[in-house]
Amino acid sequence: MVKAYCVKCKEKGVTMKDPVINETAKGGFMAKGLHEKCGTKMCAMMSKANADKAIESGEAKKGPKAAPKKKA
Repeated sequence: MVKAYCVKCKEKGVTMKDPVINETAKGGFMAKGLHEKCGTKMCAMMSKANADKAIESGEAKKGPKAAPKKKA
């Protein structure tokens, strides 16, 4: 289960509905999903190990990798 904090309800450890895990531009992993009770979008930062574990177990879908930032 992918869990996050709901800013609207102020609930900790809320299970996300339909989480999608994306790799950030800096190489981190972020899960995005909805709170079932209020419908608020939530996100949670996670390690590569936890992201891979959630994807392999079928708890979350793998999303697209973010494009790297261009240097000026």
